[in-house]
Amino acid sequence: MDADDSNLLAGARTAATRLPAQDLERARRFYSEKLGLEPVDERPGGLLYRCGDAEFAVFHSAGASPGTFTQMGWQVDDIEAVVSELKRRGVEFETVDLPGFRTRDGIAEIEGNYPSKGARGERGAWFRDSEGNMLGIGQPVT
Repeated sequence: MDADDSNLLAGARTAATRLPAQDLERARRFYSEKLGLEPVDERPGGLLYRCGDAEFAVFHSAGASPGTFTQMGWQVDDIEAVVSELKRRGVEFETVDLPGFRTRDGIAEIEGNYPSKGARGERGAWFRDSEGNMLGIGQPVT
């Protein structure tokens, strides 16, 4: 590797999230029953999921996430419909009540967005999986 290789990972084919699970079978049930996702592959101690062009793995771990930050998120076209369906399936959404940032019916209005996304803002909602991992759903506001 040369000193000029500052963009070492910029050319990587993909990036993927890894989520810890103390009980892998409980996590499998959550992702199946609540989110409607089935693993596309598995190995001892790990489940691989794909959503669009992205993938994430849930792996057996003795450790746990503190669940104090968003570990993974999905971008959706209709956040109200997705949140409504997930609530119907028993998913409980987080309530955030901070100055300038408040959830209403499980969804927050977020000012600003990344310029490359071509949106002026975002709507977001957060929930925890069966293992305490904080997951998010977002919809750009154009």
